Amino acid sequence: MKAFIATYERDRRAKKQSQDLKWDTELDKAFKKSKEITFDPRHLRHGHYRAFSRQWIYFDPVLNGRTFRLPSLFSPSEDNPTIAFRAMASEDPMTASAVVQVFDQGLVKTGNGRTFGVSRYRYIPSGERVDNITPWALKQFRARYPDDAVTHDTIFAYCYAVLHDPIYREHHTDDLRREFPRVPLYLDFAQWVAWGEALLKLHIGYEKVKPWPIARVEAEKEPKPGAMARPILRPVAEAGEVIVDAQTKLTGIPQGAWDYRLGNRSAIDWVLDQHKEKTIKDPTVREKFNTYRFADYKESMITLLAKVVRVSVETNSITDAMRALDRGAGEGA
Repeated sequence: MKAFIATYERDRRAKKQSQDLKWDTELDKAFKKSKEITFDPRHLRHGHYRAFSRQWIYFDPVLNGRTFRLPSLFSPSEDNPTIAFRAMASEDPMTASAVVQVFDQGLVKTGNGRTFGVSRYRYIPSGERVDNITPWALKQFRARYPDDAVTHDTIFAYCYAVLHDPIYREHHTDDLRREFPRVPLYLDFAQWVAWGEALLKLHIGYEKVKPWPIARVEAEKEPKPGAMARPILRPVAEAGEVIVDAQTKLTGIPQGAWDYRLGNRSAIDWVLDQHKEKTIKDPTVREKFNTYRFADYKESMITLLAKVVRVSVETNSITDAMRALDRGAGEGA
C-alpha cells in the first residue's frame, strides 16, 4: 500500500495518470480533484476475502472501490456478526455464511453476482453502534411468537437458520435468483433459533472448533529435490482424500463433508483454492510483493482443513435435521 500510494502521489504531482496503477472510479475522482493520499496504519484490519479465508486489508474509502454500505456496518475495533449471502443474478444455489468483519464482494462467488450482507448492528455517522433489527421486524415476530422468546438476537439467529433450510432453498429457488430473501415464519421458533445459534457459532468460530480426526499419510520415499515445495492440493472426494503435495496425503475425510457447499464449491475446495500458489498477472506485484510460498503455510492449512471438515459435517447434520422436520399443515410464511 505504501508503494501504491507513493505511485499515486507521483502521478498526482505530475498531473498525469500512468499505467502503473489500476484507476477505478474512486481513485480517478481523487486524482481529478488532486486529492493527496497518505498511508494511515489505522486503515489496516482483517477482512474476509473468501470463504474460510481471513486476510489483512487496507480499508480506505478512496482506495477501495464499491464499498457500498460496508463502512457503516463494520468498525475497526469490534466484531459485528453478519449474514453474508448470495443468490441474486446467479445460477448457483442460495448460499449463506456468517462473518464478523469487512468482507469482499466475491466472498462466496466465483462467477456472476456478488455477496450481500445484513449485520446484527450498524454504525451511524457519529460512530455509535445501533441495533440493525428494526422495530417493525420485532413487532412482526412478537405478533407470531411468545414475547419472551423473541429478542433481537433470537431474530438474527432464526433468520440465519432459515437461510440454510434446504426445503426453503428448493421451494424458492427461482425467487431467490430475482430478489432478496424473504423470511418465512415457521411454527417452532425455538428450534430454528437453536439451529441458527449453532450455525453462527460454527461458521463464525470455525478457527476454534475441534479439528476432525483426519489421517496424515507421508510418502515412504523422500521426494525429489524441490518437489516437496510444489503444492498439489487435489481433492479426491470419492476416496475421502486430499493430496497435499508429493510428500503428504490426508485421508479419512467423510464423504458428506463435500456436500457442504458455498456457491459452486464445497467448503473444503474453498480452503484448498486459497492456499494454491498462483501466478500474479500484474508484473510489479509479481516481482516485488509475491512472497507467498505454500511450504510456509502447509501445516496451518492442514489444521484449518481439519477444522473446516468438522464445520462441514456438523453443518450437514443440522440441515439434515431441518429437512427431516415434520412441519405440519400449519407451517406459515
